Amino acid sequence: MEIKNAAPSQPRGKQILQAALTIGFSIAITVGILFFKDDLEQYAALGYPGIFLISVLGNATLILPVPAFAVVFATGAVLNPVLVGIAAGIGAGLGEMTGYLAGYGGSILIKSNWHTRIRRLMNRWGAWLIFFMALIPNPFFDIGGLVAGAMKMPWWKFLIAVITGKMGRFVILGLSGAWILR
Repeated sequence: MEIKNAAPSQPRGKQILQAALTIGFSIAITVGILFFKDDLEQYAALGYPGIFLISVLGNATLILPVPAFAVVFATGAVLNPVLVGIAAGIGAGLGEMTGYLAGYGGSILIKSNWHTRIRRLMNRWGAWLIFFMALIPNPFFDIGGLVAGAMKMPWWKFLIAVITGKMGRFVILGLSGAWILR
């Protein structure tokens, strides 16, 4: 399955403005989350909705992650670890849309060695690559989201792949917390 860039239908100036606004929005979310980082942990007391919110916010940052892992691990010992993993996975998937949208809007700005490698893998594996990148903790997931957006992967394919991968990861993490901390 090959994902191709859509032909530019907008004037170049409009593409650059769209890219700048999308990237600016993603950076603003990242700065805001980092500014309120210490306050995020109190949301875990809200149960599953709090875990969902922490995961959305923790995964909405680009490159600089807010640690949702510790919250999922700890609450897996107090709440149902499978439901904790599901809430965290759905939230994380929605949060990762910021990277996808930054890539979608800024596709003309993304160029690096990692971009090229992930792009080749994406051409071959498509949404399966996003699923496995979301399932296995790795520092390159944000680049994968940017590349998926830049390659105009359908947003719903990206979102399904991310949510299912992140749910798998967080269910395992919640079960691990339940097993170790109980």
